[in-house]
Amino acid sequence: MPGRRPRTLLAMDPDLLPRLLDEAGSRRLLRVAASDLDVVAADFTAPGIAAALAEAEVLLTFWGAPTIDARALAGAPRLKAVVHAAGSVKHFVTEACWDRGITVSSAAHANSLPVAEYTVAMVLLSNKRVMQVREEYRHVRGRRHDWHLWYGQAGNYRRTVGIVGASRIGRRVVELLRPYDLELVLHDPYVTEEGAALLGARAVELDELCRVSDVVSLHAPELPETRSMIDRRRLGLMRDGATLINTARGSLVDGPALTAELTSGRLQAVIDVTEPEVLPAGSPLYDLPNVVLTPHVAGSMGNELHRMADSAIGEIARYAAGLPFAHPVLREDLTRTA
Repeated sequence: MPGRRPRTLLAMDPDLLPRLLDEAGSRRLLRVAASDLDVVAADFTAPGIAAALAEAEVLLTFWGAPTIDARALAGAPRLKAVVHAAGSVKHFVTEACWDRGITVSSAAHANSLPVAEYTVAMVLLSNKRVMQVREEYRHVRGRRHDWHLWYGQAGNYRRTVGIVGASRIGRRVVELLRPYDLELVLHDPYVTEEGAALLGARAVELDELCRVSDVVSLHAPELPETRSMIDRRRLGLMRDGATLINTARGSLVDGPALTAELTSGRLQAVIDVTEPEVLPAGSPLYDLPNVVLTPHVAGSMGNELHRMADSAIGEIARYAAGLPFAHPVLREDLTRTA
């Protein structure tokens, strides 16, 4: 019935709860859900959790959520919905949930926004040659140089940006880049020329995208067929001085081949994801002046977590009012990534 407050159990790493819900967020949650914020399930078998799980109609999950398998569901007879205040649910929502008819929502759409914003910022800075200028300026401090002469080819006017993958994030990147004086090309095997044009880009094959782009930005899912899709040959197709941006998955790129190109200085890169997730301490990528290497921070961090919390709270409010989720996750979604 509309206006009711469904019994909601928090399921996540308890240490992360203050990062997800500030005081205002906690108040918003308690207006739409009957929840004890002092009871947080990091393990459904832990003492004191079983009683709360047995009463829960909704699970509000976040990073560190325990697996919701058949055993957990056996102790949750009233559970009807899982609302995830983060991105993918595939690591803890199991087949048993779908078999039981549990409805699932995710804040992946909210998490995609900062990734797209990070990408756009790096596109613009890369074309401006900020990495090289900063590095050289550090070494000639106090001395006057004609930077405009040295970097006469820098800038974002009529540059070509290649987007690999019309995922949720890839589409948002295209949307954010449309107002700039850039040519946008897109490769996605499931997007037609007409579909790309509607997004504001020109559809091309991946080889052509690598050849013509000043910046290549990866937004494809991690699948067997996308592993090392940017291999040694395709890296070789990229223009001298071009930039590769990877905020998707490290497996999409041939790591040794990319390291060789970057060590030579021919290309530059912005790398937020690697394989392995943390590179060995001896990797040259930490120190190369033509590389921006960040530790998987393009997604939500800091106060951006509150956007995901607000999305999840909104979904619980919709559930309480008898409305369908605005951001549902379907069973088949577990084989894809944004």
